[in-house]
Amino acid sequence: MTEGVYTFENALKSRVRRTLQRPPHAVVLAGGRGTRLAPYTSILPKPLMPIGDRSILELVLEQLHACGITNATLCVGYLSHLISAVLDNGADRGINIRYVREESALGTAAPLRLVPGLDDTFIVMNGDVLTTLDFADLVRYHRRAGNMLTIATHERTIKIDYGVIRLGTNGRSRRVEGYDEKPEVRSPVSMGIYVLEPAALEYIPSEGYLDFPDLVGLLLANKARVGAYTYEGLWFDIGRRTDYEQAVAAWFEQEEEEMSTATADPSA
Repeated sequence: MTEGVYTFENALKSRVRRTLQRPPHAVVLAGGRGTRLAPYTSILPKPLMPIGDRSILELVLEQLHACGITNATLCVGYLSHLISAVLDNGADRGINIRYVREESALGTAAPLRLVPGLDDTFIVMNGDVLTTLDFADLVRYHRRAGNMLTIATHERTIKIDYGVIRLGTNGRSRRVEGYDEKPEVRSPVSMGIYVLEPAALEYIPSEGYLDFPDLVGLLLANKARVGAYTYEGLWFDIGRRTDYEQAVAAWFEQEEEEMSTATADPSA
């Protein structure tokens, strides 16, 4: 879909979505401490940070439900009682929510070994991601490509906070060939959203800490098919303070536009 059709409004408020004939199970990682958003996260778990009148996690679950997903497992840890108090079992949201509680930090991939019933294609995503990505399209892409794991990616500008020196060799000495002060590099980065096949779980050790980059490394080392889904639309990593502030601003901008439209056309 083009950005003009599939807008930020569509994704966050879940107005229109193409659904899947075989909706996958969704695993939402919601156990982090959110240290980059301190001091806010000293009283709220990061996934419950508000965007407008709802939390990030509520919006994520609405998006998943809008593409046909009816079952989700939340991997929780820090302040998990607040998450379960807000969401309960999801009955009033049209999505069945189960909880897996991490007794200690396990990383982003290791919690999957605690989740029962992952016997078909499933989605894993961070609970602090807001995006206009079409989850149904991502899953279809993954299935068509025949991947064991597909990573949703987005191109971002990465600013290096140091002066970068380009070196060359002249005999036994190193010579400076260039000096770039705090350069910016465009590169695809992980959006924190993945689609996996059950076979990928076999590469997760039975105990210990494991992040998704580690799991990807294990899959690649064993010649498993790992693919990338490139997405050019909006994406906010709410774990970053700047992204959180931008997401809140975008939400309220949309609200103001709706109010202006309603005032200009009372019959709308």
